[in-house]
Parts: sequence; structure tokens; C-alpha cells
Amino acid sequence: MITLATLSQLAGLFAAAFGAATILPFQSEIVFAAMQVAGRIDPALLVAVAGIGNTLGSVVNYGMGRGLEQFRSRRWFPVPRAQLERAQGWYLRWGVWTLLLSWAPFGDGFTVAAGVMRTPFWLFLALVALAKTGRYAALAWLTAQAAGG
Repeated sequence: MITLATLSQLAGLFAAAFGAATILPFQSEIVFAAMQVAGRIDPALLVAVAGIGNTLGSVVNYGMGRGLEQFRSRRWFPVPRAQLERAQGWYLRWGVWTLLLSWAPFGDGFTVAAGVMRTPFWLFLALVALAKTGRYAALAWLTAQAAGG
């Protein structure tokens, strides 16, 4: 049975993971690891919630990329021009497979570039979900090893 306290903790993890994939300055890994070490919530559920939140944050980037030309000069746009141009260059060279690096600190540029380049949404979603959820699964394993379990 999931309690209200557990739901609020999971909502916090979701928000941190979502924010970490957008322009917001969040570090979801710290929240994730702290929740896992606390041991109150199944790590598989933590991985699922964080993976979904982080993937949906990248969907925001993709949507912004789709309408990039009208918003590119706005101060709040999440990716600096140089980073976006670099990501587009990589994207042109390596294609959709760059989305498997969307988990990395520079990966948000790839998710915006995918929108700019009109990557089919289903393909974008599949690759980003794999990359983002895989990162949290790896983090869960590393956290368990570091915590001695």
C-alpha cells in the first residue's frame, strides 16, 4: 500500500527528474540516491518514476525544438545558440542515435535538436525513454553497491 507520504516523496522525485531535463537547475540524482538509501521505496519504483519524469522533461525540450524558430531568441530558451548548433551538427552526423546520449549533461541539446530536425515523436520517445530510464537503473545499481547492498 502506498501512503500519502510515499506519494508526496515520489511526486518530489518526479518533479526533480522532470526539472533536470529542462531549463530548471535540478539535480535529480541526489534526490534519487537519498530516497534509495532511505530504503522506504522499492528501487524499481524509483527508477520508473524518475525515468518517466526525466523523459517527459525531454518531451518539453522536443516541443520547444519543434517551434524553435519563433522562440529561439527568447532569453528563457533552454539551450544556448552555440550548444544547439553543436547538437544539430552531431545530430546531422550521427542521426537519432545521439538521443541515446540524452541522459548526459549536454544531452538536452540533442532533445531540442530532435524537435528542430522533426524526428518522428515515437522514435524520439523510445530512444530518450531508454536512455533516461537506463541512467536511473545504473544509478540505482551504483547506489546499492555504494551503500553495501
